[in-house]
Amino acid sequence: MHTILLCGGSGQRLWPLSGRIRSKMFLELLPAPGGGTESMLGRVCRQLNHCGLGESALFVTHKDQMALTRRYTGNGYPVIGEPYKRGTFTAAALGALYLHSTGKAKPEDTLCVAPADMFADDAFFRLFHQFTDTLAASQADLVLLGTRPTHPSDQYGYIVPGKGTTSAYSPVISFEEKPVISRARELLREHALWNCGVFAFSLRFMLSHLEQMGLPIDLAAFTDAYPGFPVRSFDKEVAERSSKAVVLPHEGEWRDLGSWETLTAQLNHHVIGAGGIWGESGYTHIVNELNIPLHVIGVPGIVAVGSPEGILIAGKAEANAIKEILQDVSAAPRYGETEWGSFTVLDEATSGSGHVLTIKLSLLPDHALAEMPCLHSSKSWMIVSGHGEVVLNGSVAAACTGEIFTMVRGDRHGIRAFTAMKLIEIRTLEEENDDDDRIYDS
Repeated sequence: MHTILLCGGSGQRLWPLSGRIRSKMFLELLPAPGGGTESMLGRVCRQLNHCGLGESALFVTHKDQMALTRRYTGNGYPVIGEPYKRGTFTAAALGALYLHSTGKAKPEDTLCVAPADMFADDAFFRLFHQFTDTLAASQADLVLLGTRPTHPSDQYGYIVPGKGTTSAYSPVISFEEKPVISRARELLREHALWNCGVFAFSLRFMLSHLEQMGLPIDLAAFTDAYPGFPVRSFDKEVAERSSKAVVLPHEGEWRDLGSWETLTAQLNHHVIGAGGIWGESGYTHIVNELNIPLHVIGVPGIVAVGSPEGILIAGKAEANAIKEILQDVSAAPRYGETEWGSFTVLDEATSGSGHVLTIKLSLLPDHALAEMPCLHSSKSWMIVSGHGEVVLNGSVAAACTGEIFTMVRGDRHGIRAFTAMKLIEIRTLEEENDDDDRIYDS
């Protein structure tokens, strides 16, 4: 069996920590075994390995997050990139065609498609080993994994199983997506399961489905056609159209940590970062990435979050509204993570006819910002801490605390960190095409 992990979504509901540049799966907030914290992606990798699924894992992400995905998965798995975001079905098909074209999977092999930001117990992942036998025994085209609801919720999709079966699996009767609470209560009485977004099928089934849709099954042709694809979800395109689907029930822990309310419930500490909670402030959490303290006094049931992207103060039950608010905001990102570290925009100022950006760069040990031409009027690096070496127009110079390096348009420059390094970059933009919304590529 091959497990295709989909790394899609921006996680705007967890703004200001997640967004267009940094997805929620990269947030290192969850308690890790033995102490410390780990990301959702790191947790899933650890569980895949623990349950014997790591060697068959393939990660599919957007091309801009390939390097970051490799970093957070410890460079231990193959990672392929979508040229455009076109939904879970298209990403799953890309993963399947990659396995097919490289000869890693045969048509009769079982493929499992799952979100890379799952939060579940180990028993959930051990059920993956039943997919191949369940497909064979049921003669179904599709096996889904559903978890037993702990309460009626309008935030999850539901799978309605058939009744009267004595098998470990049940036929799927219907699906319902995020029903109102009154309907969710009815679904619980019908023994409906939460839809975990996990699907298993044979590679042959996917190839046949693509051909029926008139889509190419050649990887290169499929990739070339990506710009013209609409956004398609696997649920809508495959699961809800299948007349031969069964579901395996999971009785243990599973959650979607896609909101501040669900995420903070998993944290070991009520205050992460600088600040404190005082007075009658039960069920309140602070998550602060800023170097300035954030204090909450006498306000229960809220989440207070600070990052270079902004500050959010919200009641936990209402915090999801930030996603709709952000749809009308098009500000350039002020923070980003990369394969080599991270950057933070500290200041923007206009000076005469030019525009000046002040950026903090944090480089990981033994990582490098590759050589590049200076595309701006000028750029200066001041080494704040750590040491490494700077390459400027072919010359190599030691980079130690206090050193300053200045580049002008056209100069080729790069830096390699021997230890963790922090730099302050002053970037002067004097032409319209100087402006770079991306700051640095991932």
